[in-house]
Amino acid sequence: TALQAAHDELERRVADRTDELVRMNDGLQTEITGCKEAEEQRQHALDNLQQTIGTTMRVMGSAVEIKDPYMAGHQRRSAALARSIAGEMGLSQDKIDAIRMAGSIHDIGKLSIPTEILLKPGKLSEIEVPLIKEHAKRGYEILKDVESSWPLAEIVYQHHERVDGSGYPRNLKGDEICVEARIMAVADVVEAMASPRPYRPALGIEAALEEIEKNRGTLYDKTVADACLQLFREKGLHLKWLD
Repeated sequence: TALQAAHDELERRVADRTDELVRMNDGLQTEITGCKEAEEQRQHALDNLQQTIGTTMRVMGSAVEIKDPYMAGHQRRSAALARSIAGEMGLSQDKIDAIRMAGSIHDIGKLSIPTEILLKPGKLSEIEVPLIKEHAKRGYEILKDVESSWPLAEIVYQHHERVDGSGYPRNLKGDEICVEARIMAVADVVEAMASPRPYRPALGIEAALEEIEKNRGTLYDKTVADACLQLFREKGLHLKWLD
């Protein structure tokens, strides 16, 4: 009958559509599996790349410390302090890792500075000061072609910039400076002031913290400065713990 024929045709169409959906689902599952495998391979390659970068950065950092004995431990302690500040600020783990890595080689550009200038016990001349300041740019040039998911070259380039625009080498200000570099700037100053240099003895941690507090919001980012001060004054952090 016509009714039976219509029923049979409907069942046939339903069966055909069901088969089509099954094939589509199988294809989608295959595609999803392929995407997962590709993502796993990508992540594995990224992990290997970051491990390689880490090894390279440690070698570079050691090279700086060999050239300038006063730098021994400075980059490591600065990186550890910067990482602690970033953690106190609640930054993502990825940004914390970027800060730690960049901090460990933030003075890599000093490899291009003559040793007699780096180790000069007295005041630098008007000619020597600009040469020292070149190290941020030189560091950027060394790192700019390093393949990394982190902005290592920019952090190194910017770590002597100041939020009021008075820093160097590009006189960046405020949010023109990436947050990683704003953190690195504070950590670098604190560690440098608290440790001896060829031209002066250590000034001590209190002098360093007073510098950060006095220039909070002018030279140094307020949020970064507050996190640093809180770590030392409220949570009892000691620089010696960062070695």
